[in-house]
Amino acid sequence: MQTGENEQALRKIIDFTRLLGILVLILHFYFSCYGTFSELHLTYPVVNRVLVNIYKLSIFKSILVVKSVALAFLVISLIGTKGKKAENIKFSTTLTYSILGLSLYYLSVILFKLQVSFLLIAGLYIGITTIGFLFFLTGVSMIYRIINVNLSKDIFNDENETFPQEERKLENEYSINLPAKYRLKGKERNGWINIINPFRGALVMGTPGAGKSYFIIRHIITQHIKKGFTMFLYDFKYDDLTKIAYNTLLNNSKQYAVKPKFFVINFEDLNRSHRCNPLDPTSMCDITDAMESSRTFMLGLNREWIKKQGDFFVESPINFVTALIWFLKKYEGGIYCTLPHAIELAQVEYKFLFALLKTEPEIEVLINPFISAWQNEAYDQLEGQIASAKISMARLVSPSLYYVLSGNDFSLDINNPVDPKVICMGNNPLKQQVYGAVLSLYIARTIKLVNQKNKLKCNLIFDEFPTIYFNNIDSLIATARSNKVATTLAVQDYSQLKKDYGREQAEVIMNIVGNILSGQVTGDTAKQLSERFGKIMQERQSITINSQDTSVSKSTQLDFAVPASKIAALSSGEFVGLVADDPGNKIGLKVFHNEIINNHQAITREESAYKELPLVRKTDAEMVMANYLNIKKDIELIVARKTTPAEGQIE
Repeated sequence: MQTGENEQALRKIIDFTRLLGILVLILHFYFSCYGTFSELHLTYPVVNRVLVNIYKLSIFKSILVVKSVALAFLVISLIGTKGKKAENIKFSTTLTYSILGLSLYYLSVILFKLQVSFLLIAGLYIGITTIGFLFFLTGVSMIYRIINVNLSKDIFNDENETFPQEERKLENEYSINLPAKYRLKGKERNGWINIINPFRGALVMGTPGAGKSYFIIRHIITQHIKKGFTMFLYDFKYDDLTKIAYNTLLNNSKQYAVKPKFFVINFEDLNRSHRCNPLDPTSMCDITDAMESSRTFMLGLNREWIKKQGDFFVESPINFVTALIWFLKKYEGGIYCTLPHAIELAQVEYKFLFALLKTEPEIEVLINPFISAWQNEAYDQLEGQIASAKISMARLVSPSLYYVLSGNDFSLDINNPVDPKVICMGNNPLKQQVYGAVLSLYIARTIKLVNQKNKLKCNLIFDEFPTIYFNNIDSLIATARSNKVATTLAVQDYSQLKKDYGREQAEVIMNIVGNILSGQVTGDTAKQLSERFGKIMQERQSITINSQDTSVSKSTQLDFAVPASKIAALSSGEFVGLVADDPGNKIGLKVFHNEIINNHQAITREESAYKELPLVRKTDAEMVMANYLNIKKDIELIVARKTTPAEGQIE
C-alpha cells in the first residue's frame, strides 16, 4: 500500500543497504592498505581485536570478491531509488558514467604492482577506487531519472494510428485483389485489399495524381477480364484505359465460353470507332423508355437542370424531346429513330412540326401544352418551353457525331450470353460537355439492357464519373447486385459529385456503395471518410514537471483510426478505404490504410508490348458529310410526306 509509513521504512532499508556497501569498501581499504595506516599511526589495538574476526570472513580473502560484494550492496540499494525525472538526462550519459566508474573501480588493483612508495600506492588506490565507486553510483542513479516517454519521436502520431489489416489474399471468381504494404507499430507488413464482392459497388476517389487509374482502375479491368467478365468502360481520357482493356482481352479471350467482341465509340478518330444508335427502336418497348432516354440526354446537356427537376421549364423540354423520339420510333417501324434525326426534327418550323407530331396518338398528351401555347399565340412561353431544348441540341450538330450516332454496328447488351461484348467509350476533356450528354445516353441504354436476369457477369466502369450524367445510378447499384452487375465509379472528390449531381443524389451514391477506396482527398470528403472508418484504441502519454517532482501518466482512449488530416496528406499510391464482404466470405478487418504495390517494371514491359486499337473502317470527309446531309434530307422527306407547306395540316 502506498502509505507514508511504508515509504519511510523502504527508504531506511535502502539507506542501510547502501551503508553496508560503503562499510564493506572501507573495511577493504583498511585491510588491503593496513601497512600504510599503521605507518600513519591510524591503527588501534582495540579496533584490531574486533576487526581480526571480520577479516577472517571469506569475502575479504580476494580483492575482486570484496569489491563485487560492496558493489552488489550498492546496486541493491539503487533498485528502489526514485529520483526526480529530468528531460536533459540521456541514456548515453548514464552509460558513460557507469562504464567509466566500473573501469576505475576494478582496474585500480593494478596500482599494487607499481614499484613506488607504498604510501603513494595506498593513496592512489583508495582515491581511484572511491572515484570509480562514485561514478558508478552517479551513472546508475541517473538511469532512474530518465524520462522514458517518446513524446518527441512520433510528433505526427503515425505509429499510434496504425492498426491491423487484412494480410490474407481472399480470392473468388469475382474478386479484385490488390497487393499492399502497411505499417503496424513501427514495422512494415504485407497485406491485401480484397474486394470480394464487387457487385455491391465500388467508389474510387482521389484528387488528380492520387493514382486512381494506375493503382486501382487498371487492375479492376485486367483482373475482371481475366475472370471472364464482360465490360462497359467509360474512358474519360481516351484511349488510356481502352488500350489496357483491348490488349488484356486479346491475351485472355480463352477465359470466355463465347469469345467477346470488342467495340469502341470515339468521336475523334472515326477510323477506329464503331457506330451505334443509342435510340435503337428494338430496345425501346414503350414510351417510358423514350422518356428515360430524353431525361438522361437533356440533363446531360444542361447539368444545372439536375437540381431543378420538376420545374416547368425543365420538364417541358424533356417532354418535347420525348415526343420527338417516340414519333420517330413509331414512324415506319423506327427506321429513322436516331438521335441525329431527333435533333434535325426539332429544328422544323412549329406549324409543320406540331402537325407532324399530332399524327401519333401516344404523344398527344406530351405535345398538347406546346400546341395550345402556339395556337393561343403565347410565343414567349412556347420559346421558353422549346427553345432551350433546340439550343442545347444544336450543340451536337456535327457531321462526325451524326456519323457515329446514326449507325448500328452493335447492340448495347454487353452481357448477352450468346453475344458477349467489351465496349469502351471515349471522351475528350476539351469537349466533355458536348460528348458527355451523348455518352450519358449510351450508358443509360446500356444499363437498361444489362440489368436483367440470366445474363453474364459484367462490370460497368466509369472513369471521372461526374463528367457524365446517369439518372438513378443509386437504383442500379442497389438492384443490379443480384444480376451479377458490378459498378465502379471513379470520382475526384465528394464535392465534385455534389456539384454535378446535386446534394441528395451525391449523398445516396456516397452512402450506398459497399466498397470505398480513396486516395488523397480533403475537406468534407476526408471528414466523412474518417468517420466512416471508425475509431481505434490509442495510447496517450503526458508529463508533469514541477520544482519537486516529475510524473509521467499513460492512458488509452478511442480516436479516429484514420484522421481527416491524414487522408488529406496521402501520397500517390497510398489509399484508405473500406471493403464489403458477403455471407460466404466474411472479412473481419475491412478498413485499410496502406500503399498499393505495383510492379512498375512489369507494367512498363506490358505497355511497351501493347498493340494499337484496330482500324474499324476507312472513312473520309465526303462520306461523313454525305451521311450528315442524308439525315437532313430524311427529315425533309418525312415533313413533306405528312404535311402541306401552306397550312401545316395533316394530309
